[in-house]
Amino acid sequence: MSTIDLTIHPDRLERTLQRVRERNFIIPTFAQMKHPALIPDAVKARLAQTGLWDVAPINLYRITWKNQPTPSGGQFGGVNYIELPSSLTGTRARVIALVGKWFPTGSHKVGAAFGCLVPRLVTGQFDPTTQKAVWPSTGNYCRGGAYDSTLLACPSIAILPEGMSKERFEWLSNIAGDVIATPGSESNVKEIFDKCWELRKSGQDLMIFNQFDEFGNYLWHYDVTGHAMEEVLNAELGPKNTFRGVALTTGSAGTIASGDYLKQIFPQSKIIASEALQCPTLLLNGFGAHRIEGIGDKHVPWIHNVKNTDMIVAIDDNDVVDIARLFNEPIGKEYLLKKGVPAATVDQLDLLGFSGIANMLSAVKFAKYNELTENDVVLTVLTDSMELYGTRLEEYTEQFGPFTPFDAAEAFAGALHGVTTDNLLELSYLDRKRVHNLKYYTWVEQQGKTYEEIQAQWYDSDYWTNVQKQVGEIDARIEAFNKMI
Repeated sequence: MSTIDLTIHPDRLERTLQRVRERNFIIPTFAQMKHPALIPDAVKARLAQTGLWDVAPINLYRITWKNQPTPSGGQFGGVNYIELPSSLTGTRARVIALVGKWFPTGSHKVGAAFGCLVPRLVTGQFDPTTQKAVWPSTGNYCRGGAYDSTLLACPSIAILPEGMSKERFEWLSNIAGDVIATPGSESNVKEIFDKCWELRKSGQDLMIFNQFDEFGNYLWHYDVTGHAMEEVLNAELGPKNTFRGVALTTGSAGTIASGDYLKQIFPQSKIIASEALQCPTLLLNGFGAHRIEGIGDKHVPWIHNVKNTDMIVAIDDNDVVDIARLFNEPIGKEYLLKKGVPAATVDQLDLLGFSGIANMLSAVKFAKYNELTENDVVLTVLTDSMELYGTRLEEYTEQFGPFTPFDAAEAFAGALHGVTTDNLLELSYLDRKRVHNLKYYTWVEQQGKTYEEIQAQWYDSDYWTNVQKQVGEIDARIEAFNKMI
């Protein structure tokens, strides 16, 4: 269906209410996530005694872009973001990135999981007393889902490819009820879907929250991330500045929904979708494996509004690996300082995880293609930080040897400042339709979606806006639920 189902199931709802009463569980609204000033003072007082990653129900109120950047006891401020200077990016354009590290779990994906879970929770569709929550993902989303489930004392199953980082699996082993490692690496999404079908047939009482087709994922980013980006632009755009677009790796196509919101505010802005060059599904109908953890490929997510996408770029995962070492190895940091990158920026580069680096490169590629200047602003997002990839650096040292000054110079001149405008496509109407049509093979042939709905996604002008309009109704459901606790 084209909207989030908000039908109430009274019998399950009562059992759910009993569970949340036991857990001292109060659910924040979308309005509070956008505007933490609306959060009650009593909640803020409890947060002052709570760590950012603590498995505590009160931390649901920290599902916002506006947490103070501190691991414990923080309150709220403005949106967390950084501007990456031209000395680093090699483009004259202003590249501004929202920072995802300061969410519970260290990634904004906990918000996407919230967006999927809560509408079913407050309507009684999901019963945490009897059902297991299944979170299929390429990494951070299933971490967010397992976190949310644990707050409810709800059994959960996290599914992710076996090739993901060691940090992800270690954290999940302490949070999720079950962790299933499927074959392959980042781009092996079908194997995740296959495991979901296997679980459906197992006879267990499950609810599967598939981020790739859950409109709660889309809506959370459209509304919460979109508004956060608008606030950043309101703060940063001067009289001579123009917002040109938002560049994001597609992954589940949740975060890129923020571009739909921004286009409604800035109609001339562009939405740039990026992927790994080693798996150019959107660009070339291609396939393959890659190392940019945080994005998934070989399919087009059901919730990707392709008709609203303006450009596709492909990022070489070798560049991402080289830049990760440049940004985090001591010799790399020393080299950046010598090349004139401000020390304050160098000290913050660990805020960029692998997908964050890919997002930065996507913004730079877009800026260079359009010959943007210092008056032009491009937005992107740092999904997570290098805190989740420390063992990867150890693996690269073992595989490639110590990172030397020569390696630093090569990464800076090649992978970073050497970004070119190849492997890029400015989309025509038929290009967009070609990408949209790829959804058929995954979602209609394999995953049970209908021919009528895939057509509606393309031809029905209200399809996406009907989802966008549900924020107020969901908040009303949340408020009614909280009153019954």
